Amino acid sequence: MKGNPYGSHRVISPVGLLPQAAERVNNDPVICDNEILIAVEALQPTATAFGRIRKECGGDTEQMKAEILKIVEERGKFQDPVTKSGGILIGTVKEIGAALQGKTEAEVGDRIATLVSLSLTPLKIYEITGIDTDTEQVFCKADAILFESGIYTKLPEDLGAPLSLALMDIAGAPAQVAVHAKAGDTVVVEGAGKAGLLCLAEAKKRVSPTGLVVCMEYSAEQCELVRSLGIADLVVQADGQKPLEAYEAYLKATGGRLADFSVNTVNVPNTELSSILVTKDTGMIYFFSMSTDFAKASLGAEGIKKYVPMLIGNGYYPGHAAIAFDIVRREEKLRRYLEARYCKGN
Repeated sequence: MKGNPYGSHRVISPVGLLPQAAERVNNDPVICDNEILIAVEALQPTATAFGRIRKECGGDTEQMKAEILKIVEERGKFQDPVTKSGGILIGTVKEIGAALQGKTEAEVGDRIATLVSLSLTPLKIYEITGIDTDTEQVFCKADAILFESGIYTKLPEDLGAPLSLALMDIAGAPAQVAVHAKAGDTVVVEGAGKAGLLCLAEAKKRVSPTGLVVCMEYSAEQCELVRSLGIADLVVQADGQKPLEAYEAYLKATGGRLADFSVNTVNVPNTELSSILVTKDTGMIYFFSMSTDFAKASLGAEGIKKYVPMLIGNGYYPGHAAIAFDIVRREEKLRRYLEARYCKGN
């Protein structure tokens, strides 16, 4: 049987929706002729989803396992019921439907990372074998379904699976920097988690030698990390949840030079206005974080008389995987930091 290319045949309820918007999907590992079956090794939930579950469970990994299993059991996919976000996975191609054989780059036995959200990916977990609360990765024995329209990338042999998984989760962010940042621009990246770090590194490449790259980050530790990596011209320690204070700190550090392009990668709520305030009316903001409240962003901009266009955080852009891999290969200090964090014991 051939299913719908976008996976609507897997939707249980509400009928008529596509899998991401659905509350429940069919996660039966018996595939249609145009699906790919993946033996899952690990999940990389979004920072927003993982952070909510960790907080609710008090950091107890056994409780976190139970919560993740409950979500997948109820929904047939991993989609956090509060944040509505998912993440990505890595695994090995287990079976390719007859209609896709010879029409896809993947072959049975290939290790791949999916580049579509877990919030739309049918997933059946048999066992969660471990959770790393530092890297926010969930190791498991599971099966997942990739639809005909689903995208993926083969895991690069030189970077290792844990690091590749971490990079693919946020690859859409630095890709947008590569597209929109130009020589001479002022680029602001709010948040210095892994997405922010890659965005800063890509911005330095794109705006040099006459541009300015500014990191705005709440944590003193992360500010120091950015300075040590040499991926920002200015580092402003500021709380994005206090937009006026953050704005004043930014103006003081930059001499009033507003951003041509801003990226918000912060995984806590209520930082929309801090990004809007530091960006020119003629500039652009990319809200990558799933914590973004787009009503607050749009109505907040209106309320302070800001015209600035805003992009929704679409995690996909053609070639985004290659851009993310290239950044890490190019930036030696950043690569060493990421490998130390994500490749422990590998």
